Order: sequence, then structure tokens, then C-alpha cells
Amino acid sequence: MSQELRAVEWTGTGLALIDQTVLPHRAETVDVQDVDTLVDAIRRLVVRGAPAIGAAGAYGVAIAVLQGEREGWTPDEVRAAVARVRAARPTAVNLMVGVDRVMARFGEGLDAVLEEAAAVQREDVEANRAMAAFGADWLLKRVGEDRPLRILTHCNTGALATAGWGTALGVIRELHARGRLEVVYVDETRPLLQGARLTAWELVQEGIAHYVQADGAAAGTVLRGQVDAAVVGADRIAANGDTANKVGTVGVALACADAGVPFLVAAPTTTVDLATPSGDGIHIELRDEAEVLEWAGTRTAPAASRGHNPAFDVTPGRLVTGLVTERGVLEVSAGELPGEHLR
Repeated sequence: MSQELRAVEWTGTGLALIDQTVLPHRAETVDVQDVDTLVDAIRRLVVRGAPAIGAAGAYGVAIAVLQGEREGWTPDEVRAAVARVRAARPTAVNLMVGVDRVMARFGEGLDAVLEEAAAVQREDVEANRAMAAFGADWLLKRVGEDRPLRILTHCNTGALATAGWGTALGVIRELHARGRLEVVYVDETRPLLQGARLTAWELVQEGIAHYVQADGAAAGTVLRGQVDAAVVGADRIAANGDTANKVGTVGVALACADAGVPFLVAAPTTTVDLATPSGDGIHIELRDEAEVLEWAGTRTAPAASRGHNPAFDVTPGRLVTGLVTERGVLEVSAGELPGEHLR
């Protein structure tokens, strides 16, 4: 089912976004016809995952053009609206890349804008398929086991987070298709539970055996020898291999390094930001403190408590055993750096 899933779909006049805030209990879409709705959808995580946000941003240029035609905007007003889309989530570089790529054809008109946005979406699916094969090959060679593998993953990196198929979850699906996957340990991914709500839902659709575990259990699962490898996604990768991903990822990487377990990052080359030398230059989005101070609208912390709610953390490149893109695998911790190999 998730093979055909499209989190971002152009309808001819706007965008249909699968509302990931209500999964797995309800399957609903949000109809996007204007820039305000799109910016809100990106910020509220109706659409999330760096590649999916990139596709939404690419089509966001068309949304702005069409709204400008309806409301009599000047070209500068359309550009200002597009800039709002581009800035909706500052950590995920794919959003900026997608918007900038489509805006390069802004002067050619709506048809050119839509053509380029469709290319962004199509190329992401193709990249995901390629990296899934490269990642599976690398893991099977690296782990060197004849038995099916036990994989840990963090957050959601499947069809819901991309233009289709998935990045880290795409690698997992490839292992499953080859009959080389035993089980997946799915971190719940606090505070918004993208693992428990979304990754688990996608794995159910595929019939893939899995356990959902508390984020705090992940390191122990790795250190007790219950995991053969961890495979995660990324929202931005610096030139030196430092990787920003959903908060909690760096703890998984540290456990893998201590246990001698491969830690594989799966992301398209559009997620690699060669203009950012290291993770120190990656802006980390701070989200509303209510997400960690409340549960389902009910306050769980004392009234005087403040909330610290970074959406991402940065895993140093020295902890990244492998980075798989649509071009192959770089063994980052061994010195194969994106800045040297992906220019």
C-alpha cells in the first residue's frame, strides 16, 4: 500500500497533502489552495520529512503563482509569498532546494513551474529506489550475516516523509523484499510520535514484523546485541558528514559506535548542504514548548516549568558509519566526506 502512497499530490489546481497529524487513527487529506494554508501545513507537520517538504515547497511556487493570478499580485508579491514557503521550516534543506530550483523557472510561466515541480517529485522517488538498493547491498556486505537482519530506525522516513518509497525505510523495505529482514525496532520518536504513529503504520501496510519502543530504550536495545544495524534519515547533512535528523538520533549513533554496530544515514543528495561546512552551521528549529509540557492538551509538567523542544539534533560525522545516497555509499567515519565526493 505504501508503495503507491503519495504524501504530496498535485491535483491540477492545488495540493492534496496527507494529514500526518491524525494518522494512524484517521486517513484525511488537507486541500491546499493558498500560501497561508501551505505554510501552516508545513509548520504543523501535516506534511513532514525533508524530501516531502521539498516536494511541497516546489509545488508551493505554483500555489503562489495561482493565488497571485486570482488576487492580482505583482511579481514581487508572488516572490514574497514564495519566500514565506521557503522559510516555513529552517532546518530541512530540501525545502529551500526545491523552492529555489522551481523559482529558477518562475519567469517562464506556470507550465514551466509545474514541470519543474513534477521533476523534483519524480527524481526523489527515483533517488529513493536507487539508495534503497545501494543501502541494502552495503548492509548485507558490512554485517556479513547469512541470517535476516534486525534493524533499528528513528522517526519516519518512508513514503509519508518523501515523494514516494522512502529513504531509510526504503532501505528496510528493500531488505524485506529480498527476504533479508527479520524485524525492525521502531523508536516512538517523542514528542510527536512519528515512529509509533507513522513508521509503524507503514510497516503494517507492508506486513513487516516490528516492535515499537520508547526512545529511551533504543541505546539499551543496541548495546544488548539485539540490533545488527541502525538506519535513519536526515534533514540536512553538512560537507563534513555531520547530520541533522529528528531529535534522539545522536543517542542511537553513540550507542552504535560503542557496540560496533553500523549506523547508516539514508538521504538523497539534495539533503547534502555543501555550503554548510559542519553541523555547527545547521540551524536547529525550536518548536512550541507545549509539545513537551502537555499531552493531548493536558498539562503534564508543573505550571512553572519551561519546555526545551529542539526538533533535531546533530550526529557528528565521526559516528556515521555510512551515508547512502542515490549515487552509492560513503563511509563517512572512515574519511569519505560528502564535501569531497558529491561536488
